[in-house]
Amino acid sequence: MSHNATAVPPAGGDGGEGAADGTGGLRRTLGFRDLVVYGLLFIAPMAPVGVFGTLDAKSHGAVALVYVVATVAMAFTAFSYAQMVRVVPQAGSVFAYARAGLGKDAGFVAGWMAMLDYLLIPAVAYLFSGIAMNSLVPEVSRWVWTAIAVVVTTALNLWGVRVAARVGFLVLALEIAVLLVFVVSAIVVLVRDGAERGWLSPFSGDGTQGAFALSAVIGAVSVAVLSYLGFDAIASFAEEVTGGSQRVARALLFCLALAGVLFVAQTYLVALLEPMTSAQLAADPDAQGSAFYDAVDASVGTWLHDLVAASKALGAAFAALAGQAAAGRLLFAMGRDRRLPRFLSRTEGGVPRPALACAAVITLVAAVWAARRDDGLDVLTSVVNVGALTAFTLLHASVVGWFVVRHRGAGPVNWFKHLVVPVIGAAITIAVIVEASGTAQVVGAVWLVLGLLVLATRRGVGPAEG
Repeated sequence: MSHNATAVPPAGGDGGEGAADGTGGLRRTLGFRDLVVYGLLFIAPMAPVGVFGTLDAKSHGAVALVYVVATVAMAFTAFSYAQMVRVVPQAGSVFAYARAGLGKDAGFVAGWMAMLDYLLIPAVAYLFSGIAMNSLVPEVSRWVWTAIAVVVTTALNLWGVRVAARVGFLVLALEIAVLLVFVVSAIVVLVRDGAERGWLSPFSGDGTQGAFALSAVIGAVSVAVLSYLGFDAIASFAEEVTGGSQRVARALLFCLALAGVLFVAQTYLVALLEPMTSAQLAADPDAQGSAFYDAVDASVGTWLHDLVAASKALGAAFAALAGQAAAGRLLFAMGRDRRLPRFLSRTEGGVPRPALACAAVITLVAAVWAARRDDGLDVLTSVVNVGALTAFTLLHASVVGWFVVRHRGAGPVNWFKHLVVPVIGAAITIAVIVEASGTAQVVGAVWLVLGLLVLATRRGVGPAEG
């Protein structure tokens, strides 16, 4: 193998500069801001709202520390993404990286497992939006609102990545504005009335479940890292960004860092406002889901509660937009590589419309099915994470495969960047998979077996390995 730095060109295409139609052509229209918008939309700036109570109870009150540790833990994955996007600047993200670093079969498995995440996370987000809208207009069933959200955001994605990014930026600005209103309101209340807990307790624990326990924080981190899923979607736009893959790498790291700051700030403030102790939350699981809203309602007022809820409803639909866009790029790349049906690699006006339409149909079916069931949300949320975490593990392995085993880096191997960091990152993602629910593990295993069957039927179909 060559010891010079090499970048793998997009399979079946020239990288998309100016190629607008036919197979493999994507247009480079996205800037750094657009990439960050897609990443933050998918993550959601107020992602901790729904899991605050659970994390507070699990960590014995050290919920802000949980997000500090979770950000550091996910930084290993972001760093591995940044390493691979520079040498494999392709739309397939982890599918392309694993194919280059580990071989085409491993690439298919990585793409297949990521597909479970990319197709179901938007379904969960659409369902969140439908539930919120149904609470505002109960005369219309939540499955109808869910379907409307799918149709509207799909239309934006089919229109083009640039238009979707512009609309997404407006929604993201609104979400950030609501978050700032919360921060200012919380600070005013804390200055005026004082804190319900000790000022350092969000980092050290509130003491109501005994002394500070690192094991409790680590246990909560395994849940908190799921708040970050979606930042990796940035990498799927590598063939549509201006300025080269270095810009994608910077956007990945910046998005994760910004999300970490937002998550730590809001959980610190709401922990100080929380009237219930972590022990009380641990003893009352039913109160954990609404703990964030209840603390805001009691300390600031119902108006902010409603504002946050409305922002979450709109934000969920556009988180799904970003997820659907990423899913479409993954299907497009796998179709272009002939690991999935070839028609998925067609583009119209630089937009992978067949792949987007396919992703939209699958997501619509899953979201509407879940919206019509009382336990639909629980079923979906229990399985969306295993696919992403498995793909992350293969991502870390691909860094070792590309730079160490195949030795395709420039000059001598950087053992810290190309071995130590990915090994630690893989250990973290494997640990989170082990901590996942039994249902999630079973569904992930079944999905993996289905993928291996698909792989067996398509052996020899794809292009030769580079």
